[in-house]
Amino acid sequence: MNKTNRRELRGRMPRLETAQPEFRLMAHGGTDVGLRREVNEDSFLMLPKNGLWMVADGMGGHAGGQVASKLTVQTAGTSLVRRLHAAEQDARAQDARVNVPRIMDDAVREACSTVFDTARVQPELTGMGSTVTVMMVYGSVGYFGHVGDSRAYLVRDGAIHQVTEDHSLVQEQVAAGLITPEQAKVSVMRNIITRSIGFERDVKVDTSALPLRRGDRFVLCSDGLTGHVEDDEIRDIVQHNDCRRAPRLLIDLANSRGGEDNCTVVLVSVQGRRGRQRDKRNKI
Repeated sequence: MNKTNRRELRGRMPRLETAQPEFRLMAHGGTDVGLRREVNEDSFLMLPKNGLWMVADGMGGHAGGQVASKLTVQTAGTSLVRRLHAAEQDARAQDARVNVPRIMDDAVREACSTVFDTARVQPELTGMGSTVTVMMVYGSVGYFGHVGDSRAYLVRDGAIHQVTEDHSLVQEQVAAGLITPEQAKVSVMRNIITRSIGFERDVKVDTSALPLRRGDRFVLCSDGLTGHVEDDEIRDIVQHNDCRRAPRLLIDLANSRGGEDNCTVVLVSVQGRRGRQRDKRNKI
């Protein structure tokens, strides 16, 4: 999905204010069709005012994949912002906490049912689906929601950590001790995912949370990156390059090694704490 389409998606998002993160954040992203595909079936979304970023990798043929990833980020993004806004209002009225993982789970599952229902009424889209990886910063915590094999990484203190775990056949084999991580990288079954948006009407969403620290950098990406670029290479490029340049450098590196798939990268950088909070009544 090109930048024009990405701006159109942002324009359709609800313009609802939610609590500002306690950290100043900078984010940049990019996507590329690669060298072997005719169309780009990836989508990404960046809503910095709501502390929300998302990457989705569509599947199910040219039309199906594009529709599935676009519906996924549009529906999940819209639902998440609306649900969060409503939860904040309820929390203020009742002096309660905002349950961000539950909100994220509900929003991603809503996207799943939307993609599934759309395929049922449009036969040409039968079998379409998508991965999704969501990051939302609320207060001083980064929350993640995940379905499929798109990934989120944290680069901190010179090390890279994979935040999400792939929902894939080879990852299950690695976890069971049947193959090694090195064998998984070259397995003929490495592209088979075991969980996705839209293949069934509901889906189990993995959620997690990490307290933020100044200097943290988070990478959200489709497997068009991780299929060609090693984790330590991602770490090095993210550490030693400006936040604006790093996504493009990672995409270019993937393309230089064959570019067999669409490649999307979103980089979120934690700059430091804000001097003044807009609304301290919101609790995490």
